[in-house]
Amino acid sequence: MGDFVLNVNGSDVRVNASPEETLLSVLRNRLYLTGTKYGCGEGQCGACTVLLNGNATRSCLVAIGSAAKSKVVTVEGLEQNGNLSPVQQAFLDQGAFQCGYCTSGMVVQATSLLREKNDPSEEQIVQAMEGNICRCGTYPRIVEAVKLAARLQSKGASR
Repeated sequence: MGDFVLNVNGSDVRVNASPEETLLSVLRNRLYLTGTKYGCGEGQCGACTVLLNGNATRSCLVAIGSAAKSKVVTVEGLEQNGNLSPVQQAFLDQGAFQCGYCTSGMVVQATSLLREKNDPSEEQIVQAMEGNICRCGTYPRIVEAVKLAARLQSKGASR
């Protein structure tokens, strides 16, 4: 066991955990940030995606020992001043989820994409979202949500 300090959603937190414990486990079971989901546990489905130092990362593959002193943003940390982020709002407006299990990972992945490319093509959206699996098959609505989020962000909307 060891003490690790992370900056999670803008706040420094100290966690006592085994260095091999996953960031996903720490977020869900120690910090009670349950928006990040356990899917496959192998980094293949994207349900556990968080921003780690600004990069979309599968938290099930990251040991807390290697994440120490990192900045972590979960889906809970994307809201802005108590309002949904443009990506969150676009997913809601487009009905880009059905069961909702993949949604947090999709939203975080889309947020990462839009930080890199403010007006991605449909092909770029599909490529960026490719590693995130939606069991309900709402992919067309997800693509439309990312397009809408890009428009909302370009207008400076944070609704």
